[in-house]
Parts: sequence; C-alpha cells; structure tokens
Amino acid sequence: MTVHSEMAVRRQHKLPSFSEQQPPCPPSPGITATETNTDQKKLPSLQANMSMMWNVVTQFLAVAVAVLFMMWQTAKALMSKWCSVSCQGLLHMKRNPSVNGEVDVLVYSKKWKGEELHVRQMRKGYEQIYNKHHIKYLRPVKDDNYSPFRAILFQVFSQGIPFPGWMKEKDILKLPEKLLYSQGCNWIQQFSFGPEKYAGPKVYGKLRKCLEVFKSQWMEMSSCKDQSERQKMCKTIFSDEAKENTLYEAVKFIMLYLVIEAYENMKLEQDIPSFYTYLFSRESSADPLSFMMNHLNSVGDTTGLEQIELFLLGYSLEVRIKVFRLSKVNTENFEILYPDSCKWDWHEICLVTEDDRHYNIPVTSK
Repeated sequence: MTVHSEMAVRRQHKLPSFSEQQPPCPPSPGITATETNTDQKKLPSLQANMSMMWNVVTQFLAVAVAVLFMMWQTAKALMSKWCSVSCQGLLHMKRNPSVNGEVDVLVYSKKWKGEELHVRQMRKGYEQIYNKHHIKYLRPVKDDNYSPFRAILFQVFSQGIPFPGWMKEKDILKLPEKLLYSQGCNWIQQFSFGPEKYAGPKVYGKLRKCLEVFKSQWMEMSSCKDQSERQKMCKTIFSDEAKENTLYEAVKFIMLYLVIEAYENMKLEQDIPSFYTYLFSRESSADPLSFMMNHLNSVGDTTGLEQIELFLLGYSLEVRIKVFRLSKVNTENFEILYPDSCKWDWHEICLVTEDDRHYNIPVTSK
C-alpha cells in the first residue's frame, strides 16, 4: 500500500471531535422557566425585608446607646455629688480653727529674735503682761483683716456674755428695711460684704440673713450655761469661715447703723458719745456714707479696723475692750480702753496686739 493510499484510508476513518462525542446536556429535572422567573422576583423582596430589619436593629441600638449614656451621666453626677459631700465632710473634719489653743506667753515671745530696738520692745511687752498683768497664755488668732472681730466675738461667745439690750429693743433684724423706708438710706446698696464689692438691691436680704445668723448664734451661746459646751460650740463656729464672715459682716452693719443714728442726733444737737465727734471730724468719714465707702467697706477685705473704730465696735457690742499694745510698752498708750467710759454692767474683753492690726486673745489663767 502506497503512502497516498494509507493517508486516504486514515481520512476515511477520522475520529470525531469533542463536540461530536458529547451529547447535548439535558435540562435539569424539576425546574421550569416559570419557577426561575419567580425566584428572581423574590430576591428584591428579601433584600427589602433584610434592610427593614437592619433599620430596626440600628434604631434599637441607637436608643440603647442613648439610654446607657443617660444612665452613665446620672451615675457620674451622683458620684460627683457623693464625692463632693464626702470631701466637704473631710475638709470640715480637717478644717483649721481660726482661734488656736493656748500657748505660753514667754514661749510665744521667743519668735522675736535679735537685738534691734523694736524686737527688744516686743519681748519687753510680753514680759510685762506676763509679770504685771498675770497673762500667762495667749490664744493666737488668724491673721487677716477680720482679726479684731474674731478675737472679740470668740470671747463674747465663750464667756456667754448676754445679748446687748439695745439690740433686743431695736429688733436688729428690721434695721436694713428701717434705714431704707424710714430714713431713705438707699445708698446702703453700696455696702460691701468683705471681698464682695457690690450686692445691689440684694443687699437688704443679705444683711437680714447676716443679722439672723448673728442674733441666733449669740442667743444660743449666751443661753448655754456649760462652759465646756460653749468651748465646743466656739470651736465649731470658729472653724467655719463662711459663718464667721457672716457674723463679722453683721457687726459691720450694726456699727454703720449706730453711726447713722449718731449723725442724725448730732444734727439735732443731741448728746452723743465723744468718740463720734472725732470720727465725724475726719474728712474721710464726715458723714455715714463717706464712713461706709472710705472705711467700713474695705474692712475684712483690704484693711482692718482703725483705733477710733475700736471705740465704735465696743460701743456696738456693749463691751469694754482693753488692748495691750506691745509696741507702746513703758508708755501711757500701752494699755488702752475702748470706749474709755461705759456703763457699769458692760463686760470687759482683753486683746493683745503687736501692730494695732492683728490681735491675739490673752488668757490670765489656765
């Protein structure tokens, strides 16, 4: 067989192609064209349902987060309040008293070291009150611009001195309104409460509150007959700065009221205590308004009381203030009385000062 004959035979017996070997795929059993179209229609509906469910879930989560946030804020506020109350309690427990315990006079005087003239005068002054006036101990008082008020009121309260008779007769709680409506003193709106510069129309309410605290505290202390109990009460009062300042501002206003009353009596040519004459002779306190603006308002803030105002303070509280001025030792001004004349039944309060600004409390016996 020739080559050409063999190739011809091979062409006649050619193998079929892959497409020719595989029969056509029969359609899947049980699935019709109608069912396929139905499934395609259900797909958008399923997507819509899932989207709706997702929206509901996200809204629920948003509400849950908001509720949790509100609960957290409430818990935070409660915790803050609890901490504040607790801290206040701790601060109250640790609060430093403004009137300290008794210390030996001669030990206290040792703070003055050196041989300068004023240093030797101070030591000499302490030695004199120790030996001649039998003052063996001192109660150091907080050094600020309320110092004389603090040193005097502490002794008034601790000794149980009775509430002044004139304050009962006048009903001091009504004095702010009386000055406004009866005497037309609307300028009292410029009264300053220590560091607080201006109260405006609220001044009358604030003054009444100060006077209420002042009166109730003094009445309570004077009615307590137990000395040790009064000491405990004093320790509480003079460890509360806010209450202290309220008491001192009440006294400042009472002093102002008496200055107004004395000024009106002076214009009517009635008799007034002699120290008022000097007070009104000063250009800076020629009348009650100038006295308040130039002197009284700054007391407790930037300045303390001047010597002439100690007369007024003693007169206001119906106590006689004896002051040992250590810088004036061996002079006639070493021991001064404010006021120099008073009624026989007034109690005496003693103070010791090194500079006529800061006052400590002397104790004659322990």
